[in-house]
Amino acid sequence: MHAVVKWLPLLAAGALTGCAVPPAPLGAGANPMTFFITSVGLGKGADLGGLEGADAHCQALAKAAGAGDRAWRAYLSTQATGGLADPKAVHARDRIGAGPWYNAKGVLIARNVEELHSPRNNLTKETALDEKGNMVNGRTEKPNKHDILTGSRPDGTAFPPPFFPDMTCGNWTKSGADGAAMTGHHDRAGPVDHPWATSWNSAHPTRGCSQEALRSTGGDGLFYCFAVK
Repeated sequence: MHAVVKWLPLLAAGALTGCAVPPAPLGAGANPMTFFITSVGLGKGADLGGLEGADAHCQALAKAAGAGDRAWRAYLSTQATGGLADPKAVHARDRIGAGPWYNAKGVLIARNVEELHSPRNNLTKETALDEKGNMVNGRTEKPNKHDILTGSRPDGTAFPPPFFPDMTCGNWTKSGADGAAMTGHHDRAGPVDHPWATSWNSAHPTRGCSQEALRSTGGDGLFYCFAVK
């Protein structure tokens, strides 16, 4: 009883000054993750069930990792099919919220959309972790999984038709030999030291849309997931 009485004045003073409970550090008591690479794909090549299916996969993996209370979106673009005047293209950069984004270890990836699409981002092999906090195999490892599906240009926008008829495997519905999808290199490594080869979101297209086609250039049907809020 005496101990309780002794602490009452201190608690009251703390409440009056607004310092009774110190602010929780990032991730205290909760998963700090707002960004990850999928640890597994959907197993059907680039057929992700469209954007809806890809988003659902992000949400399910995040939930299993203890971060399902956030709204998750796949970093994927889709192309318009009606020509340059068709407004129905979806740009990956517009789907992922405003940031900031942290990996499963609480390491900052980017503060906002502009930083994410600039040389100032902190997206590397060491920081581009999956939802379990593990690194994803890079170019020098077997099996190589560094081709990450994006369907996007370096600025995070969709490729315009008719110059690029299919850079999203039919807007993420194809799993056969026809079509292609743009990929990025999460490990920022390629066969040459050129910006395209080291781009995290726009390095080169796939040779097709099947699981085998994705693997033939160093991919496994993985993609980036970002928490919108």
